[in-house]
Formats: sequence, structure tokens, C-alpha cells
Amino acid sequence: MSELRQDPTTYDWIIIAKERAKRPHEFNKNQPANKSLPVHNDGCPFCPGNEHLTPPAEATYGEPDKWAIRVIPNKFAALSPDGDTKREEWKLFRKSHGYGRHEVVIETPLHNQFIPFMDDRQVEALIQVYKDRYHALKKDPNIKIIIIFKNHGAGAGTSLEHPHTQIVASPIVPPYIRRKYRVTTQHFDNTGRCLHHDIERAELEENVRIVADTKHFIALHPFASHYPFETWIMPKAHKSSFGDISETEVKDFAKVLKEVLMKLYVGLGNPDYNFIIHTAPVDDEHKPYYLWHMQIIPRLTQAAGFELGSGIYINVAIPEDTAVFMRDFKL
Repeated sequence: MSELRQDPTTYDWIIIAKERAKRPHEFNKNQPANKSLPVHNDGCPFCPGNEHLTPPAEATYGEPDKWAIRVIPNKFAALSPDGDTKREEWKLFRKSHGYGRHEVVIETPLHNQFIPFMDDRQVEALIQVYKDRYHALKKDPNIKIIIIFKNHGAGAGTSLEHPHTQIVASPIVPPYIRRKYRVTTQHFDNTGRCLHHDIERAELEENVRIVADTKHFIALHPFASHYPFETWIMPKAHKSSFGDISETEVKDFAKVLKEVLMKLYVGLGNPDYNFIIHTAPVDDEHKPYYLWHMQIIPRLTQAAGFELGSGIYINVAIPEDTAVFMRDFKL
């Protein structure tokens, strides 16, 4: 029989469709590996030598004459620093300029070097760049939320295969994020504890959905996973803002992220995926009732009519089974 499970962080209901569930290995996409891509693509705007095809860099990292990571404004930005945040209202309608920032972090000069195949220091450097850009963007007093995300593969929304991450800094906090924040605030008001830490403790006690457990982080498949193989990487120390990650935590986070992405890559045949770093709004980044974390969403299924009409997602993978698959998968 299927189960209805409630996500404690949003109150969303999820259907775990046990009768329709696939075994974890059945989700293998068998997509072309990164080795099938060239090291350098002459037509790629993110490859070295083609810097003239992109806007001037906001920041570069590496040797003076040889960059390792390059940060540029998105040429087709969703938000831009032009204009202001003044709003216009009439009747029931409201609008403002598309003010904000939209950056691209070119993760590597190599066209075919995905995160799982970087060495540990490269991944650490990449996470440090995320942190640097977070702090640079939040200096703008109009910025209220900073979202760091990666789209890997066409099915996840990327149009360029060269490894890159995007960062959007917005002057508004979307209702979806406000709703999640309200849930955590209510939990703190009722219990005096952080909801995400309570989830961590419960998951560690049950130990059935844990994928990795290190000194500073745990990786798990949530009880009410919206998607097959959905993975959260959560810090053990309480920090609402990703911007407060320490140097030691950067090293540990890099290892966990690399391992999780490698297991997805090998075990599921290089699936398309998104990852998102969820962090508190800038004005609330030191409050005790939220915990920053990363959510990884492999694009293994598509939302259909019921999901779009009801907002209730159907997951055809059992989180307890997928967690075991990931935890026990040998690289």
C-alpha cells in the first residue's frame, strides 16, 4: 500500500507509491560519461581562450596568467543591477524593475571536469568561491536572499555543458522560502529547538535514511522525499547562513559533496540533477531557528498532471531503499 508522508519542513504531503516503486538500480540513466566530452571546446564561451565571449569577470582565482575558477555576470541574466527596487501598484497588480545580481561560477578551465572528478582541493576551492561571492553580493543593501544552485544536464535546465554554477541575488524573499522559514520559526517557538537539528537527531537515531555521516555533516534521503534519490547535506553545527561555513567545514563539506555526486554519477549513470544551497535570508542569517543545507535533486522522473494540479508529489522510490543503495555503493 502507498503511504502519505508529510515533509516536516514545509508541511507538504508526499505520496510514496510503494506499488509503483522501482528498485534503486532501475533508475540508472546510462548517459554518456564526461570522458566522452573534449577537454577543450573551441566554441564554448566558458573554455580558456574564449573569455571575450563572456562579460568581464567579477573575480578570478588561480595563477595570474592561468585561471582555475572564473566568476562572470550571466550574459542572459534573470536579474540585473540596472534600475531600482521601487514598486508600482494598481488595482490588484504589482511590479518593479528586475533588480538584482545573476552570476555564473565557471568551476574549472576543463570542459569535461565535473565535480566528482575534481581533486579534493579543487572542490574546496569551489565551495570557498561560493562563500566569497555570497559575502560580496550581500554587501548590496537591497539584496535579501542569495541562492546558489547548479543545473547539471539538459533535463535539469542547463544549456551549456561546461561545468558551472549560478548565483542569483534577489531583492525579494519569495513566498516559498518565507513559508519554509515560518515552519521553522513556529517549531522554535513551540520547542525552543531548531527544526533541522531535530530532524538530524531523529535521522541519526533511526539510521535508515543516512547516506553519509562525518564529523561536521550528514547526508540523508529525507523521510518525505519529493523526488527519487533526493539528498540533503546538513551541517551538524548550528549556522543559519551558508556564509558562516568555516574553513574546516569547507574541507569536510567538499568531501561529502564529491562522494555523493560520484555515487550518483556511477550508480545512476550520470543523471541530470540540480543542487541548491538553502540559506537564511540576509536579514535573518544569525537567527537560531534555521539551518543552511544543500538539496540535491536527481532528475529521474517528471512531474505530471496530478502533481501540477494538487501540489502533492508522487515519489516512486522508497527513501529507505535508496539510502541503503547510496550508502553501500562501492566506488
